Amino acid sequence: MINELRFGIIGCGSISHTHAEQIGLINGAKLVAVADVEEDRAKSLAERYEADWYADYHEMLKREDIDIINILTPSGMHADMAIAAAQAGKHVITEKPMDVSLDKAHEMIQVCKDAGVKLAVISQHRFDTSTVKVKEKVESGKFGNMILGECAVNWYRTQEYYDSGEWRGTWALDGGGALMNQSIHTIDLLQYLMGPVESVFARKATLAHERMEVEDVAVATVSFKNGALGTIVGTTSAFPGLSSRLEVFGTKGSAVIENDQLTHHYEKTTDSKGEWYGGGKVENLASQSEEASNGTGSSDPTAIFGGAHRIQIEDMIQAVLENREPLVNGEEGLKPLEVILAIYESARTGKSVSL
Repeated sequence: MINELRFGIIGCGSISHTHAEQIGLINGAKLVAVADVEEDRAKSLAERYEADWYADYHEMLKREDIDIINILTPSGMHADMAIAAAQAGKHVITEKPMDVSLDKAHEMIQVCKDAGVKLAVISQHRFDTSTVKVKEKVESGKFGNMILGECAVNWYRTQEYYDSGEWRGTWALDGGGALMNQSIHTIDLLQYLMGPVESVFARKATLAHERMEVEDVAVATVSFKNGALGTIVGTTSAFPGLSSRLEVFGTKGSAVIENDQLTHHYEKTTDSKGEWYGGGKVENLASQSEEASNGTGSSDPTAIFGGAHRIQIEDMIQAVLENREPLVNGEEGLKPLEVILAIYESARTGKSVSL
């Protein structure tokens, strides 16, 4: 029986501390090695979490005492590193997006299957209490037929943020801007709760930053396969960094998740009076006891709260031990990537794009 699963991290940037810290809080998990081409970063992370360090991740992959590799590098590197890890017999957890190319994303899924290893894509907010509660209501029919879904990520990133790494704000390695990097989690929750997306029509622009190829503001209208409609808004230009907000509406109920907290939750009951014009008294079923998290990343990407990461890493551990698929596997990781790439295609061509 396996008593402990051992982890290695590739990429020792800001999010690596979240992963390293959460691994250290899990019984039956241990971080044993980290790798980064910038040796100072690798040494610093390794010393803090009592692990070995490497400048070449290929050398780390040769170790037989590593079971799971967490890939935390620029997005355009994810697939190649995941493929190398899978071919070395390691299970893979990759940060979002799983890659910047659908072809590469499909390749990494297939290679992991061929190698007999698990692949999980970080989408930690699917494990938030708020998301779990709303998902249950939608699937149980408590909200009726879904009719409208809206999401907006009005965050802020300084020019210094984009200047801090040559890869930031590039198509090749960042894969996109406000949508691909900052809004992808909320876009994932939108399609997770509302259902599969059928088509999008979009516009994007770079209006508040310099020396970057990708967008800092984008808007899209969405048609879902179940007939519902929706909107997507994403920006890194909303000074000083405001909220991320997701609203879902059905014929029998609605919910609002703001900054990862369920702030509004309404359900129509058999004795509802049929209020109109917002004039009726409606009970808000959202828990008033949940404390808002300060770790939203709205203005500081290093401030992201890691508790949901831990739950997802724990799910990967159980998937390995039980020989099942992780809850957010490669196929699930494809879904928000497909939506965002369709938005970019629509903005480029000026036409509606079907998925």
